[in-house]
Amino acid sequence: MKLTDFGSADNLVALFLQRADELGDKPFLWAKSGGSWHSQSWNEVARAVCLLSENLRKLGLKEGDRVALVSENRPEWCIADLAIMAAGCITVPAYTTNTERDHQHVLDNSGARVVIVSNEKLAKPLLPAVMTSGVAEHVIGVENLNRHQSGTFDFHSWDEMLAGDADAARSAVEERIAGIGREVTACIIYTSGTGGAPRGVMLSHGAILCNIDGAADLLVEDFGWDEEVFLSFLPLSHAYEHTGGQFLPIGLGAEIYYAEGLDKLASNIEEVRPTIMVVVPRLFEVLRTRIMKQVEKQGRVANFLMDRALRIGELSFAGRRRLRDLPMNLILEKTLRPKIRDRFGGRIKALVSGGAPLNPDVGTFFESMGLTMLQGYGQTESAPVVSCNRPKVGLKMDTVGPPMKGVEVRIAEDGEILVRGELVMQGYWQNPAETARALQPNAIDPTGAIWLHTGDIGHLDAKGRIVITDRKKDMIVNDKGDNVAPQKIEGMLTLQREIAQAMVVGDKRPYIVGLIVPDAEWALEWARANGEKFDMDALQELPAFKSAIRAAVDRVNKDISVVEKVRQFAFADEAFAIENGEMTPSLKIRRHMIKARYGERLDALYKA
Repeated sequence: MKLTDFGSADNLVALFLQRADELGDKPFLWAKSGGSWHSQSWNEVARAVCLLSENLRKLGLKEGDRVALVSENRPEWCIADLAIMAAGCITVPAYTTNTERDHQHVLDNSGARVVIVSNEKLAKPLLPAVMTSGVAEHVIGVENLNRHQSGTFDFHSWDEMLAGDADAARSAVEERIAGIGREVTACIIYTSGTGGAPRGVMLSHGAILCNIDGAADLLVEDFGWDEEVFLSFLPLSHAYEHTGGQFLPIGLGAEIYYAEGLDKLASNIEEVRPTIMVVVPRLFEVLRTRIMKQVEKQGRVANFLMDRALRIGELSFAGRRRLRDLPMNLILEKTLRPKIRDRFGGRIKALVSGGAPLNPDVGTFFESMGLTMLQGYGQTESAPVVSCNRPKVGLKMDTVGPPMKGVEVRIAEDGEILVRGELVMQGYWQNPAETARALQPNAIDPTGAIWLHTGDIGHLDAKGRIVITDRKKDMIVNDKGDNVAPQKIEGMLTLQREIAQAMVVGDKRPYIVGLIVPDAEWALEWARANGEKFDMDALQELPAFKSAIRAAVDRVNKDISVVEKVRQFAFADEAFAIENGEMTPSLKIRRHMIKARYGERLDALYKA
């Protein structure tokens, strides 16, 4: 099969339909039910996409209308996404972890007229938001939903929305998408803003096509193309999986298997035997730990082989390959490495890490075990991939590789990484102020061209690979790749009468923890009510005092998403102040100073 030149595709739906025509009855989307994997062919998916698209139009939708999509990874996610775009509308993915408040913000801000939800569990926090918002006119349930009384919207079943004349639907879709150019908005993906409220990133069809063109170029040029198999695990509501786990496979004509969940991921990998895996660093860290523990139990020989593999890998990445290691390398290729590769199905071409920074030691481990690890870099605002390591340039684990095809990167005077190209977002939906901050000219380019200001600090090495050294912005990116705005959580914490000041952390970590300064007036009242002397240091040692603060934190946790919840906290020794260097003159906390002072205390919260 000849790969489509993504540079000439008009839109994502046209690309998909071309692939469907080329591949016909070959399997495309796989899901597991009743203990077995079941597939839908390219033709079957194309038929469903066109029918759903036409029935969305019959609900009164027109070009540019927004449709919210709330679902776990499953074939219907892909069908719904493509159908929304085929109807000339804009997909608004929402996280399955969203609270009612989160859903209401997305619905209110996007003005979504239709909501597609997969099941009753996900509908529970969503439907109250739909009712309160009053924006959505229709709710479509993939599975049966409890149809509560509502005068604000109509319910529709998935089967109902897939009824009709498939040939007529296909003709109507083809006629419609002929007018959808690369500049048309394909989706609005919400990402946490530094000010708290999630911002809707507008991505065009061309932005995503540019991204998959670059990714396909890397895979084909560096690894060769074959009948590729992807295992979809990361949330499709995340730009990383949306592009890398859905549209890249469509462009490659690949099969997509939907993982059953984290608890069954290891067995799914062995069953599916994927050729490409797009994963966040946290999963690699878990798998590395699991593999090392299993090898440790296998005795002295296995441990010796692993030690030698790691040593050779470390020397290789340091540019110190030694001829005397060649015999051991041959032994490892016959003994240890095949067993490790078998755990990943035995035909993995590349493990692609993105969404959060990868610890170089983790990358070196997998490379040493004979698995090619590629670390990428990007953000939702760039659809999302800006760069990725590639073997032809040379893998270096402390870099995120050279810019992708079609991407221009420059470094500003203050070290900020700037990006330009078709992949850059159109802006933040209904947020011109934030758009103007992110998309603006820079002195490095005298032409006045607009660049995406990423908020990350770095430089380019001698081979043109990006090295990220710091974050200009305060956004927390946890070890699963979720973006968390610390100011939002801190603001909600300090609204509680018990808490005067707070700082939360969690970059590259499994969850959020906080540093808290109790409110002095509240603490005095508490001490009197509980017969204690008012001594802040002594009060903080009392379990009952800490439980009272814990109650305040828990109140906040009820109103924020799972990834934002503060799991543990510690007390600061004193209030953050200008005098101790922990606040700026404009009364903003100086995170680096506070982290330097309390780093060990915060780290200890992850061991509690």
